[in-house]
Amino acid sequence: MSKLFRIKPMSMLNHEAAEEGEHTLKRSLGALNLITLGIGAVIGAGIFVLTGQAAALHAGPAVALSFVLAGFTCAFAGLCYAEFASIIPIAGSAYTYGYATLGELVAWIIGWDLCLEYAFGAATVASGWAGYFNSLLQQLHIYIPPQLTATTGTQLVFYQQQWLPVMSLPPGISDAGLPHATGFFNLIAVCIVLVITTILVIGIKESANFNSAIVIVKLGIVGVFLVVGGLFLMQHPHVAATNWHPFIPPADGHGNFGWGGIPTAAASIFFAYIGFDAVSTAAQEAKNPQRDMPIGILGSLVVCTVLYILVSLVLTGLVSYKTLNVAAPVALAIDATGVSWGSLLVKIGAVFGLATVMLVMLLGQSRVFYSMSKDGLLWKWASDIHPKFRTPWITTIVFGTFAAIMPAFLPIDNLSQLVNIGTLLAFTIVSAGVWVLRVRHPDMQRPFKTPLVPLVPILGIASAVYLMTRLARITWIVMIVWLLIGLVIYFTYSVKHSKVQAMAQANEAD
Repeated sequence: MSKLFRIKPMSMLNHEAAEEGEHTLKRSLGALNLITLGIGAVIGAGIFVLTGQAAALHAGPAVALSFVLAGFTCAFAGLCYAEFASIIPIAGSAYTYGYATLGELVAWIIGWDLCLEYAFGAATVASGWAGYFNSLLQQLHIYIPPQLTATTGTQLVFYQQQWLPVMSLPPGISDAGLPHATGFFNLIAVCIVLVITTILVIGIKESANFNSAIVIVKLGIVGVFLVVGGLFLMQHPHVAATNWHPFIPPADGHGNFGWGGIPTAAASIFFAYIGFDAVSTAAQEAKNPQRDMPIGILGSLVVCTVLYILVSLVLTGLVSYKTLNVAAPVALAIDATGVSWGSLLVKIGAVFGLATVMLVMLLGQSRVFYSMSKDGLLWKWASDIHPKFRTPWITTIVFGTFAAIMPAFLPIDNLSQLVNIGTLLAFTIVSAGVWVLRVRHPDMQRPFKTPLVPLVPILGIASAVYLMTRLARITWIVMIVWLLIGLVIYFTYSVKHSKVQAMAQANEAD
């Protein structure tokens, strides 16, 4: 039993970090690339998609407080991630950190979990991207058959020159007499995932430069939304007063709204903060990881949390939170201002911005799978590096295809729920790992040190576990089934091919 919890020696990790050559990942990312990588993942789905969903289903206008709560939880975990990334600068993120501190079985669980998390994450964002792209096309009077723009069974109506989900009609507007259509297959979402997958196969540097350029555009667009929406609310204070009242809607008896809805919403939007984990997956491609990884992780955290809070306040001020459970809530809100050029800019920004989120999701997934394969825990093809592009191309294509299929049929709220538990579990393990490593190796050189250990790791663990308890039961069921499948693979393949196990057995034989 003890062999299942063998840790990966720091000597092996340091050796992997120093490897160079055509069969290794290329170190080409600087501090700015890493910060924009984090912002690219964090500022996107959360602002453009999940904020509206969390407000409509769980917290109302008080979703702004949910972002405060989620931000504090991320701050604890972010400090722990920064220490690990400076010590262990190789791909794999929470999987690698767990392997170095808590043992192989724990590392397998979190690695397998991250694979599901990133795949569902990319699918969630693809669904949101499709909503904004279709809204943009319709504003330009370009219409795709509505049956190919929504998931199976989604009811659509033609209202004010746009095909919209019935649930996004303004309060008091009936769908009676309006043209109807039923979604069959979200073709737009499939196509964008396949495009992003192709970009990732071509190369990490090209992907990072694409991401950095789009992040600059995206931040500008978020600024436009805040200025246009903020000025509208200042000129029409009665609109905000109406939509923000009550700021904390009465509880519905099912854990939503009221004060209890705030942590429920925080758990539901935690997917928005997956970017910190994604930054650490790129550690083996950073030029100076000891210095740049903490900057990338913590820098993106500060910028993103402030923007989330501001956007959530403006969003729920412009329109009733009850109408925001749609794939493109910011588009719905900006349309309410009547500023056509602002609406056009925000939709363009969302289209480009969500593309970078998908890029980071699929980048992170392929790097975790790559690390697990390099350790012998997964099949060799998963760590096969393309001779020209020097990227894990087979893994990228396999999971890109998987992520493309899901948003074609599954609604966005189902997809996002399945991601949050994985993010929170990763944060829990990383926080625990920092504490364990401080006890086992107190004298280890740490370019960045998490302050107030063990208090910060304990708070990180406690806050993440608490938010996990606020997630829906179906989320736990899917997670458990996925982990059971993973454990079958672990005990039938991974244990027999693990490099750590083989090394330990060789040492015992000597």
